[in-house]
Parts: sequence; structure tokens; C-alpha cells
Amino acid sequence: MSLLKVWQARNQILEGILNRIFTKEHVEEIALERMSICKDCEHYGTECLMPGTAPCCAICGCCLELKTRSLSSNCPEHKWEAIMTEEEEDLLNEQL
Repeated sequence: MSLLKVWQARNQILEGILNRIFTKEHVEEIALERMSICKDCEHYGTECLMPGTAPCCAICGCCLELKTRSLSSNCPEHKWEAIMTEEEEDLLNEQL
């Protein structure tokens, strides 16, 4: 993942960070399910875009602790999909 891709995905990254810090039960359930899928994937590993953020996806370089908590993110291999758009998640978070 290049720095340009990181910039383009900044909202999803921030979403994952916020959901990691301010945990919500429904997000944690989704993250656990997604992470179990990732752990069985051949692309699960330590080839991270940002050092020290393992485990990561070797395809996109994303930190899986954050990506799995971003409800508007999806797996680059289509093993799990986004549940909502970034706009829908922003509205949901405003209501919580």
C-alpha cells in the first residue's frame, strides 16, 4: 500500500482507530468474526505498511486490528465485505 492509498483510506483508518479505542459490543463481534477469517488466510502476516502494526494483510498492508473494526472496509480478497458506507457509519456513530 502506498502513501497515496493510505491518504485515500484515511477515513476508514480513523474509523478503525476510533472503534478500537471506544469499543462497542457489535463492532467487536464483527471484528472477531473478520479476524478469524483473516487468520486462516494465506495473506495474513507481518508485511505491514507501518512497522509495528502486525498482524497485517499482505495484500493491502493494513493493520488488521484496525481494518476489521472499520465497518466501511472490506477484504481485498472479498472474504468479508463492508457492512455500511462511511457516511452511514458516521451517522450511526453520531447517534451512539
